[in-house]
Amino acid sequence: MATSKIAIKLQDDQVEEIRALVAAGKAASVSAFVQHAVGVALFDAADWKEMLEEALQQTGGPLTKKERAWADTLLSPVGQKKGPRKGKAA
Repeated sequence: MATSKIAIKLQDDQVEEIRALVAAGKAASVSAFVQHAVGVALFDAADWKEMLEEALQQTGGPLTKKERAWADTLLSPVGQKKGPRKGKAA
């Protein structure tokens, strides 16, 4: 699989913890650790989407604007503006 080199910012304590894991042999490299973490987060996001779609089918349809705003507030990733997103509900 092709890869792309990017620059990211992490908190100093996070970098220290990742480097300690690499030094202890629990991660191959900082890049490998971050790549794995991103993969886990993407898998988790896909699971949430699937669970939401199933819940919508069982409860009678798409979210109202108020329900969507509430969910967005709870589920917005750290560092992103919280609030309703534009577009239709899943």
